[in-house]
Amino acid sequence: MTGAAIEATGLGMKYRNRGWALRDCSFRLPAGRVCALVGPNGAGKSTLLALAAGFLRPSEGAVRVLGTTPGQARSRMAFVAQDKPLYPQLTVAATLWAGAELNPATWDQDTAERIAGELPRDARVRDLSGGQRTRLALALALGKRPELLLLDEPMADLDPLARHQLMGSLMAEAAEHATTIVMSSHILTELEGACDYLLLVDGGRVRLGGEAEDILAAHALLTGPVRDTAPHTVVESRTAGRLQTALVRRQGPVDTAVWEAAEPSLEELLLAHLRSPEAPALLTPSATAAEGGKEVAAV
Repeated sequence: MTGAAIEATGLGMKYRNRGWALRDCSFRLPAGRVCALVGPNGAGKSTLLALAAGFLRPSEGAVRVLGTTPGQARSRMAFVAQDKPLYPQLTVAATLWAGAELNPATWDQDTAERIAGELPRDARVRDLSGGQRTRLALALALGKRPELLLLDEPMADLDPLARHQLMGSLMAEAAEHATTIVMSSHILTELEGACDYLLLVDGGRVRLGGEAEDILAAHALLTGPVRDTAPHTVVESRTAGRLQTALVRRQGPVDTAVWEAAEPSLEELLLAHLRSPEAPALLTPSATAAEGGKEVAAV
């Protein structure tokens, strides 16, 4: 697939009682990626997903989805919210039937049945556990065969085995059908092996965006004597006696005569940036949005 699955330019969302959730947020997510959307509570992740899904209207700026407006793209995407809204009085079988009736052109019954797994088909939604409702919501979303799948903390109430199984199903879907997946989660280790793209949202803006391996390669974890790390940009630094450990953004080669250098893990990288909100933003070329025919400047 080519083009952008989501592109935001100057996107902002202000709530009457909470102020700005997003402000001057610009980024581009290429189609066909499996994207981890991460950030602290209140950073604007859920707001961003709701704007992309067309459930909210931005206070400023714009967001385009699959080359058009979120409203016009709604039939081509699926959204699983944190609270997994389903009709409580319907049975599992009736819920899947409704999914087929509402999406006749794209519905894949085999996929929906496979994701639903061993859910009792005669059980009502209101009697299902939280994990079972999650499985049913994902069955509806994937059965729709969307081009873009938006997931807001989708697996928080699943046990580790169920998370592993459903994550495998999501990855298979992405590989087989080139589905773009955007997944918000606090389980960083779970995202590291599954996602090839990264958006770190903090303070209402995207602070890191792009291919996960490129962002990791742009950083180094340096260990050595306490001294200036120039020309590299320090994200976070700690000292213990005469030993310094610094996560830096590389500015040229690392002097290995002075520093022991290693590539950070995704979890180390994200936690360091979250602990250092003053660190400069980094968007790779593929994550840089276009605005008025010109690229939005990326650091």
